[in-house]
Amino acid sequence: MGEPHGSMRILVTGGSGLVGRAIQKVVADGAGLPGEEWVFVSSKDADLTDAAQTQALFQKVQPTHVIHLAAMVGGLFRNIKYNLDFWRKNVHINDNVLHSAFEVGTRKVVSCLSTCIFPDKTTYPIDETMIHNGPPHSSNFGYSYAKRMIDVQNRCSLLVLPRPLWRGEDGPLGPTSSSMAVPSPLSSLPMSLGLTTTSTSKMATCCRASSIRCTWPRVSAAVRHAPGPGSGSALTVWGTGKPRRQFIYSLDLARLFIWVLREYNEVEPIILSVGEEDEVSIKEAAEAVVEAMDFSGEVTFDSTKSDGQYKKTASNGKLRSYLPDFCFTPFKQAVKETCAWFTENYEQARK
Repeated sequence: MGEPHGSMRILVTGGSGLVGRAIQKVVADGAGLPGEEWVFVSSKDADLTDAAQTQALFQKVQPTHVIHLAAMVGGLFRNIKYNLDFWRKNVHINDNVLHSAFEVGTRKVVSCLSTCIFPDKTTYPIDETMIHNGPPHSSNFGYSYAKRMIDVQNRCSLLVLPRPLWRGEDGPLGPTSSSMAVPSPLSSLPMSLGLTTTSTSKMATCCRASSIRCTWPRVSAAVRHAPGPGSGSALTVWGTGKPRRQFIYSLDLARLFIWVLREYNEVEPIILSVGEEDEVSIKEAAEAVVEAMDFSGEVTFDSTKSDGQYKKTASNGKLRSYLPDFCFTPFKQAVKETCAWFTENYEQARK
């Protein structure tokens, strides 16, 4: 049995980001159910690093459910430079959101993690049981540990509370997701966690709802800094192009987040990702963008730039045990649709 589908007011933090916009589009296109009210907020609505502003937002919205996507995020080099800032700000955001949800009686929170939180030295494929088996890669040490703490906070809440975090008509409900997503029942306690895809090392590529999410910033940077459509100028991709990633289309991820919110009732995380067989190199990803953009210039790889972590291959076996027939958008189709959006919105898109 999934979460009861009665009256639900769902607050989505980070609602103007890649995944937030994708969820908004999927809901608007018909995925929303009668009795559901969706509220999407961004940093313009409240500074979630500030406890008072976060509490005021939750008191105003009074959400029964939360999808927590908001975070301080950045690419490889920004993470390296500002590791401490990524730790402090994300810890503040997560604690403020989870505690405010508890204070207003929110029944369930689904938070977003990332495959970058897994140990750097590990065996592959990684799965949901391996999050805390060793330190993450040094390049995003602060961000990774801040995200891991959502799982820690969820588990602590189960140990100290007299009743489950969230409670449904038939007893405790409680999930978490990693793309990873982690859900947590929030009706009587303080907290919860979330999800991100293997390619979602948040992880974002390209712009807005019609885009591909990826754990690595290289392709995204290449798209953003590439010459305009039809240009024959050279395109430089940072790194060797050898690292490998699993990419998930943001609209697919949005549908999976909605499923987690309604149906996934474990406190344990769940990886939302394409399969291991769909892993591609950054070079292959760049070539797919070049093909979709009909780019005729020279493509070079700047090996003086760091590659970051070589791979983060994740298993989606747990997800498949629940949704064996879920159809992911093929990688090249997703790239084609993303690049079509980018071309149509070139003047307004962030570059």
